[in-house]
Amino acid sequence: MSKPTARRPFGKSNGTITVIEAKVHRSSARNARLAFILTAVIVGFLSAVVAAASIHPILALFLGAAIGVPLGGLAWILVRIWPVLRLLWWWSIEIVLTTAAITFWVQLANHTPTVVTLLVVALVVGVPAALPVTRRALVAWTWCLVVRHRLRVCFAQFIIANQSGSLPLILWARPTPVGERVWVYLRPGLSMADLEGRLDRIAVACHAATALIERASDGNAAYLRFDIKRREVLNAQVGSPLVDVITPDAPSVDRPAPVIPTALDLPDVDAPTITLPAQKKPPAPTNTANGSKPAATSSTPEDDVSDWI
Repeated sequence: MSKPTARRPFGKSNGTITVIEAKVHRSSARNARLAFILTAVIVGFLSAVVAAASIHPILALFLGAAIGVPLGGLAWILVRIWPVLRLLWWWSIEIVLTTAAITFWVQLANHTPTVVTLLVVALVVGVPAALPVTRRALVAWTWCLVVRHRLRVCFAQFIIANQSGSLPLILWARPTPVGERVWVYLRPGLSMADLEGRLDRIAVACHAATALIERASDGNAAYLRFDIKRREVLNAQVGSPLVDVITPDAPSVDRPAPVIPTALDLPDVDAPTITLPAQKKPPAPTNTANGSKPAATSSTPEDDVSDWI
């Protein structure tokens, strides 16, 4: 029986930290080989066909191979390092801000005395932090950076990826009056219905109150928009400008209290009188001598029979 080895706090027992999943690593290797073969064959064949019109066909084949193989190698490199490029995209804003801050500090320290350097840094950091407008803007954009990473953690933890292990691509985030809005592009194997049942978990992971999701494009179901809500602005108390219009020295006027009726007194209501038009009674039929009713005639006394002859 082998002795159990002590597990280190990060990664596996050998001390390695997994940055790219093994499933993603294998998938990128397979896709890179396919990209190399397809690019080399297609580009080489097309180049040979074009070159065969002006040079010997055998030389055209060598020229096509000389063009297709390097381009296939370039396609292999791009597909192979795509997981690393995606990881750099997730941290691109932080990398740019950190590089800019370090460059600014180094240039400032090399060209100014220490006292001036500390004074400039204090002004650059202290003034935005002291002003409420800039402080709220900085906090809002900081939450946007945090939400992008929290969504990535959600996708990696409890959202099923496709067979190659590719997670949704988080594009951009910006602050809103109630929180943050993030645009996400889904990879094949996921749909908006798969995410709607996990919005409560996404809200917990983003340290927010609620999370909403909807399509960001009518023609593309993979382009989604997340709305992370941290506060409710409709029930907030706001100042009214009408208070400044009222003059405090204006005398108050006693207004009579309005009488609100509580019941309806029916005798006090004048009912309208409706008069119906009088109806004429039809003449009673007369009986003949034998007791039978007279036959109905088609003519009346007013008819002129002379016109019928």
